[in-house]
Amino acid sequence: MKLRSIVLITVLFSSQLGAQNWFDPKLIVKHISVLASDSLRGRGTGTEDERKAADYVISQWKAAGIQPKGEKDSWFQEFEFNAGMHGKGGRSGKTNNIIGFLDNKAATTIIIGAHMDHLGDGSDGHSLDAHAKGQIHNGADDNASGTTGVIELARFYGMNNETEKFNFLFICFSGEELGLLGSEYYANHPTIDLAQVNCMINMDMIGRLKTDKPVLEVSGVGTAAEWMDMVKSFSSAAMEIKCDSAGVGPSDHTSFYNKQIPVLHFFTGTHSDYHKPSDDVEKINAQGEEAVLMVISGVIAKLPTDHKLAFLKTRNPSMGSTSAFKVTLGIMPSYAEDTAGLKVEAVLDDKAAFKAGMKDGDIITQMGDIKVTGIQSYMEGLGKFSKGDKTKVTVLRGKETLVLDVEF
Repeated sequence: MKLRSIVLITVLFSSQLGAQNWFDPKLIVKHISVLASDSLRGRGTGTEDERKAADYVISQWKAAGIQPKGEKDSWFQEFEFNAGMHGKGGRSGKTNNIIGFLDNKAATTIIIGAHMDHLGDGSDGHSLDAHAKGQIHNGADDNASGTTGVIELARFYGMNNETEKFNFLFICFSGEELGLLGSEYYANHPTIDLAQVNCMINMDMIGRLKTDKPVLEVSGVGTAAEWMDMVKSFSSAAMEIKCDSAGVGPSDHTSFYNKQIPVLHFFTGTHSDYHKPSDDVEKINAQGEEAVLMVISGVIAKLPTDHKLAFLKTRNPSMGSTSAFKVTLGIMPSYAEDTAGLKVEAVLDDKAAFKAGMKDGDIITQMGDIKVTGIQSYMEGLGKFSKGDKTKVTVLRGKETLVLDVEF
């Protein structure tokens, strides 16, 4: 494993931020090992296994001095779910967000969140494995890594012997894999006054930072005027930070953007284990996650304390949630705005893109009548197709322009 660049990142950030050993890779591995263990059977929404994961997170919060901020002075916020397409016809029941609070007697609050649920044993769908049903999907990166980020940031702010200039609300959402259900429910039924929220920081899949060419993708930098400069100040030769202005995307920050709250979303990129049983703890880059958490805490340290961030609206196409799509192209897309289209990080075996001849590294520029300029236009275009539809997809492959025949 190529660790030299990751070590350089943590040394660089320790020097830049005036601190060392904020976050411990050994603890990161420990948390993810628990949350993504076979004994928790993939943390399916509303299952007893997800509740065990919640109990573990709460135990870590308690040790850090975090207080409950759910319903009726508890850690929990209950809501109903249905695992079927468009919320109908599937497994149904009740599940819980878990919510903790660090009260620094400040005027404003920062929400730090990540989704805790994953795909369970694959029975609810959403898996990209051809033989998914009955297989445990541990979701080490998606999103035990993000949940671990919430644990570690709560530990840092709760135990750093400093009274921060902000309060912190820590939330682990349920139901994200079914369509951002938990974050949407919280945004509509908050346990604090949202008018006092300064910003929301979301972590989804932050555990697989590449070791050869580390790139951290950060979305939402257009939702406040201060974000871009603050985030970009941590970009370096050791770890590039690619920024996307959009406040909407396929994770829980979208629910808070829709309430006109400035957001940032942190993501270390897609990989071939996404939504497959092979997303296991052995593939986690703990030193990389340490670097991501140092960036997040560094951004928070740079936030102005004399005023609350002013919300800015960004481009906001009608993308809906990921569960609203009738078809999938079968790719792992890049969420960064650094190409003249949508870069394909990986093509999944036996899916529409694979059968059409699409390759890893292709850049999609056109899909049917839709010009693809990034993730938002891609998702908007994808929502227009149904199973059995055929279309032409234009891609750039090096210096070549190719037109592929795709059947969904």
